[in-house]
Amino acid sequence: MNAELEHLWQGEWIDDREAEKLLADLPVLARTELSRPLPARQTVRACERLSRLLASPDSAVHQKLAGCLRESGADAASAATSLAEIAEFLSAESLERKLTAELGGTAPHSLGRADFRTPVFEAWAPIGLLAHITAANDPIVGVFSAVEGLLAGNVNVLKTSGGDSLFTHLILEALAAQDPDGDIAKRLIVLRFSSSRTHWLDLMCAPADAVAAWGGEEAIASVASRVGPGCRLVAWGHRISFAYLTADYWADDETLAGLADSICRLDQQACSSPQVVYLDTADPAALTAFAERLGPVLDERGSRIAQARPSLAEQAEITTTVLLARTEEHLGLTRVFESAEGAWRILVDHRSALRASPLYRTVWVKPLPREAITATLRPMRRYLQTVGLAAARPDVPGLAAHLFTAGALRVTPVGSMMDSYAGEPHDGQYPLQRYSRRVSVRLDERFMHDTRLDDMGAPGPDPAWRRPDPATPVMTKADVQALNPAVAPDKAQLHITSGGTSGTPALSVYTYADFRSQTQRAGEGLVAAGLDPRTDRVANLLYAGGMYGSFLYGHGLLEGITAAQLPIAAGNDYEQDARMIVRHRANTLLAMPSYIWQLFRNAGHILREYGGVEKIFYGGEHFGAEQRQHLSDTYGIGTIRSFVYGGTDLGTMGHQCSHAVGSVHHLFSDLFTLEILEVDSDRPVAEGETGRLVFTPHTRSAPAISRYEQGDLGRWVEGACGCGRTTPRFELLGRTGDVLRVGTYFLNYRKFQRIAETHLGYCGELQVVVEPGEERERVTVRLDRTAGVDAETANAAFLTHYSELREGLAEGLMDFWIESADPRAFQRSAGSGKLRPVVDRRQRS
Repeated sequence: MNAELEHLWQGEWIDDREAEKLLADLPVLARTELSRPLPARQTVRACERLSRLLASPDSAVHQKLAGCLRESGADAASAATSLAEIAEFLSAESLERKLTAELGGTAPHSLGRADFRTPVFEAWAPIGLLAHITAANDPIVGVFSAVEGLLAGNVNVLKTSGGDSLFTHLILEALAAQDPDGDIAKRLIVLRFSSSRTHWLDLMCAPADAVAAWGGEEAIASVASRVGPGCRLVAWGHRISFAYLTADYWADDETLAGLADSICRLDQQACSSPQVVYLDTADPAALTAFAERLGPVLDERGSRIAQARPSLAEQAEITTTVLLARTEEHLGLTRVFESAEGAWRILVDHRSALRASPLYRTVWVKPLPREAITATLRPMRRYLQTVGLAAARPDVPGLAAHLFTAGALRVTPVGSMMDSYAGEPHDGQYPLQRYSRRVSVRLDERFMHDTRLDDMGAPGPDPAWRRPDPATPVMTKADVQALNPAVAPDKAQLHITSGGTSGTPALSVYTYADFRSQTQRAGEGLVAAGLDPRTDRVANLLYAGGMYGSFLYGHGLLEGITAAQLPIAAGNDYEQDARMIVRHRANTLLAMPSYIWQLFRNAGHILREYGGVEKIFYGGEHFGAEQRQHLSDTYGIGTIRSFVYGGTDLGTMGHQCSHAVGSVHHLFSDLFTLEILEVDSDRPVAEGETGRLVFTPHTRSAPAISRYEQGDLGRWVEGACGCGRTTPRFELLGRTGDVLRVGTYFLNYRKFQRIAETHLGYCGELQVVVEPGEERERVTVRLDRTAGVDAETANAAFLTHYSELREGLAEGLMDFWIESADPRAFQRSAGSGKLRPVVDRRQRS
């Protein structure tokens, strides 16, 4: 690389002259880029890809960045440690936890309903143009802050020190390379220059909406003087951390080992490193005895950790501090303990006041009885950060409360003061919230059934980051079942079995976070379909037995939208269920079509007399148009819609709206990418054609699923929907298993169903049975005898309107029968009670 090209500007390397010219146009750049959103999930996807590369020592990216760290003075071990730390921070699991902890979810920029009883929408919005003025000689700080700025959706301009390496530039360049849409590169500007170049600092800060700055008081004050009115200053100043040990633990070997590790690790360069050790005592002898015990442990533990060399100025500060402490020994105020090789220094001081250490394994040991914690430390509250606490279990809550009152921000075990967890506040603040704005929209009654204003935005092509690789094989249920045993135990948190309608019941595993994201959107889909959480009382009649997953799902989605719920659960005593509906004044039923049909068949007299059921929302099966019309005409039910299109393996794929017709659904495009592929190949179908529905989830982390064949047939629905949503629409056209090959002809269950509804006025259940015969295969259409349809009339209608059936019979390739059967004769899934639409007995034969 040309030595003069030391700035990275939206993916391009430029020199000083070009950088100064472009800095003058920062306001225009910010306006342009901020007009296009950067979804947090897009950043997470790119970070996850980079994380995997950094975690692999053989990758070119890892080797290049490790080499850069070594060239700037790090040894091989510390370079590997730094890259591992960054890889962990960038992992999808870590960032998704961070987003959830700090901004409430992984789609924080989506304007969603904050309260389902009023049309109020809230979201986190980018602060805008975010300037980062990073600390010198810390290659990780700038990377983390830039990623946080991207997660918040900002345009980010970073300043690194003029003497720093190009590590920050190179790793952010590598991150941008993992984004196929190129949006991340456009949000990143990384400049390397000295703070003495104040003109450039002014050009960075003047148009900024927020400035994040690291450093001491002088550095922060200098940046603050350049921040204009209305610009948010996010100051990450120097902090002091200390250990606090009670008498139960100051002689404990494990505590001493953990303390020594914290002192030696990073040579106290981190803000969370202990600079002081406080003992819960006022006894000078106890301090001396402790120092004598700690010294050998520092020798033993410190020898395992590589030691950095202080600069000349830093060594001078250490020497001065030690000499002053030795002088004060004569006054009885201090005592100095020092290793023979000069590797560490313990400075015992009988005064309690907090005092900064000159670092590099130099630590103060001071007395601080617990009753004096607040009075002693509160004057320094602006500088306190982490406390490594070693105390008996009953003492911990009270001591933590005293320490927080004094100004401390974190309390940890002494051996893990520098460790952190995903989503942990930094210096008492959430960075993502500091880099964002909370915005809200309050609308009128017209928007009561809208749940995401983003769904009404201008439609556009699916971005590249959400599109699956067409070379990835299409997955089946068997493929997912094979993945489940490999899911890590800490992620296999929720186990759900399917109803076994289409075969043997299968197990699906979820993280709770994944399941919550599915139920959240399912609840929003239910509101879009017509539920009003303000007034509706919902009888949850989903199955709680063998198909318990549906009941949990229904409970979760109703809880999420704060709807009044009656968790009755479907059973076989339909009259009892009906009486429960009446007793608790339910006006809305949430159930599966098979159950709904049996409920009204067996207990319709109770529900008709009640007259209070106004809405039915169904899922899990197709609900015939004639069946829905019959319920509407007979029982006066005004709304009968699918509340969700989903599956056990994937979750929530689609929902209906007030303008939905038949089985047309809106895609939850924030959760899934949908491909419709040809029935006999993995090529996309031609426009308007029917094909297999193949989904790729964006929020399914365990197991990781891509290009999953749901087992359904469908087609795209073009044109605008009357509800105003611009999310893609698709129409369900049956299960892939509903298409049967008999002889040389393909017969479709849904076509039999449509002929029965349209030409026979049939509104009951229908089942197709295929069996082997002595000479040819036999197709039987089983109809509910109580519907009163004559078998000969039905036979004539099917032969008239189903040309393939008629031709197959004429050619002697099949036999065809109509069977009028008792409803109890229909075969159903043992687990879910769903009707089995097709019974293929040839497979068993």
